[in-house]
Order: sequence, then structure tokens, then C-alpha cells
Amino acid sequence: MPTIDPPYVYPNYKSTQFRAPLAPLVRVPGLMSALAAPTFAPEFALPQDADLTTRAKGIPLGERMVLHGRVTDETGAPVRHSLVEIWQANASGRYMHDADNHDAPLDPNFQGWGHALTDGDGRYKFVTIRPGAYPWKNHAFAWRPAHIHFSLFGNVYAQRIITQMYFPGDPMLALDPIYNSIPDVEARERLICTLDLESGVESMMTGYRFDIVVAGSQATVFGL
Repeated sequence: MPTIDPPYVYPNYKSTQFRAPLAPLVRVPGLMSALAAPTFAPEFALPQDADLTTRAKGIPLGERMVLHGRVTDETGAPVRHSLVEIWQANASGRYMHDADNHDAPLDPNFQGWGHALTDGDGRYKFVTIRPGAYPWKNHAFAWRPAHIHFSLFGNVYAQRIITQMYFPGDPMLALDPIYNSIPDVEARERLICTLDLESGVESMMTGYRFDIVVAGSQATVFGL
């Protein structure tokens, strides 16, 4: 959808100038093994796989939160049994990855990834911590706003979409070239989760809701 999708080249997001395609895209016919192969059995994603706060001996630092939502198609029908994966920085804004050399502490109690399958109504739920912002080298004094990466698989492996979720009221959103590469303002705002305190755990965890629409005029922006 050209009205909401970010362009291949967005000058303020410098790496797009090096990775954008230089020739028209070519549609490759899908193989039957990719279009009709089985994907994930129910036991692939266990309940503990969706709790990013219980992977180690201690509790990770930061604001613990329940993150939930619903995955639907353009008609509002649920996308059932979709594998939803998330990955994120820790509360200090650092990923547990060898390529992350940000001068911020690692948290030995937080790995920063998890997955879950949507249920029969298209719902998912994670327990995690609110990530921190971190610097990047796109431009001088550049910081990425707090965000969580999402990956969703459909009914087959070839159906994979990726997006990012942001938090309400973050002043860094106005300065972030990835977020602002989306030309439609309303489409950008659909990437911001909603504070939903009653979905959290009283006196322990905040709650946030992030619904995902995979197609149609109100679709979530993908490819970020």
C-alpha cells in the first residue's frame, strides 16, 4: 500500500540509501513447499516462552509489563495460530547481542526475546520489561525511541511480516527517521501501543495493548 508504506529510499534514514533495490522488483513464483508446508505445532510455543522475565535466576531490571493484543485481517477476523516473535533492548537500551557495543550495562537476567502463538480469537500475550532508548549512528545525537520488534508468521513460512511497536508520549518519536519515514500520520500512530493498566498486574506490572492488522486500509505498517 503506497499510501502507508515507507519508501525504499528515505534520505534521513541513511542506511536505506545503501540497501534499497536499484532495479524494479521481480515477482518470484512461490514453491509449493513454501506455500503449503506445515508451520508450527501448538507445543512449539510453550507458556514460558512468552515470559521474558523468568529466563534466568533473577528478575530483570526495569519496568515490568504485560504486553497483549489481537492479530486480525482487514475484516476484523482473527488470525489464528500465528507465531508472534518479539525482540528488544533491555531497560538500559542494550541488546544481548555481540554486535551491540552501546556503552550501557547488560542485564544477565534479560535475554530480550520471546514468542507465542495467537489463540483462536487471534490474541497474544507477553510478559517483558519496557526497553530503553539507545544511540545509533544515523546522524549526530541520534537516539532510537523505546521500541519492540515484532515478527509474525502466517499459515506458512513464506508469510512473514515484521514491524516495530512504540510507546505513547515518547518525545523521541518526532525525531526518529525510521518512524517518520512512514508518510501517513495515522499509519504511524497505529504503531504506538495503548496504556492498558488493568491488563497488568496490580502493584507489579503495567499493561500495554498493541493490536496488529495484517491487511486493508487500517493495516499495520510492516517492513520496518
